[in-house]
Amino acid sequence: MSTPSVGAGSGLPDAHLHPIEYRRIYVWELPVRVYHWINAVMMVGLCVTGYLIGAPIRAFYAAEAYQQYWFGTVRFIHFLCAYIWMFNFAARIYWGFVGNKYARWNTFFPITPKQRQEMVDVVKADVFQVKLHGPISMGHNSLAAFIYFLTFLAFLVQVVTGFALYSSMSTSWFPRMFTWIVPLLGGEFGVRFWHHLFLWFFVTFIVVHIYLSFYHDYIEGRGTISSIVGGWKFDREKSDHK
Repeated sequence: MSTPSVGAGSGLPDAHLHPIEYRRIYVWELPVRVYHWINAVMMVGLCVTGYLIGAPIRAFYAAEAYQQYWFGTVRFIHFLCAYIWMFNFAARIYWGFVGNKYARWNTFFPITPKQRQEMVDVVKADVFQVKLHGPISMGHNSLAAFIYFLTFLAFLVQVVTGFALYSSMSTSWFPRMFTWIVPLLGGEFGVRFWHHLFLWFFVTFIVVHIYLSFYHDYIEGRGTISSIVGGWKFDREKSDHK
């Protein structure tokens, strides 16, 4: 497939004069894409309902509690999103062992010198903007992959602290497995503090993630945004990128 280059941002002075051959590469498999969108919806739902639980809006209060049940509904949505989020995350852990090379767990750790150098280059391009663009990876670049790994750890923190808070009001065996977390973190206040603190981690992550997705889509022109819907990205025919 021959596609004329846009010129700007390509790094090639005569790119607008010569067509560049592109090839389609299937990067994000269906389970990865389904995980991404379920995770996105659940994360937004958890952040919104979690904020309301931590700081209820007084305007919604009626004169008598029995006249409405909005706070109970908020808590139910929060718990429902939490369970879906947890099982969705468990499925992603499994796919990290059986998926293609872009989904495998070894891509999330900066093990090789090349990966560590790529992290430095990406910071120069995305943060300090002293380069036109960083190294272009078909999957996640090394910095993004490592940050996603940190979000996975944050997922675990939220699951553990969330069910620890739920354990005091539930008789179900699963939440009761986390009762030991409460005294470990200094009581329910400490658990609630860390659970709420990581809420803002995810709020920050969502904002930065959306910005960088559109930024890389514009700079690289490889279909970053559409790839998480259809799975395909584009690469130059003569490129040596993996």
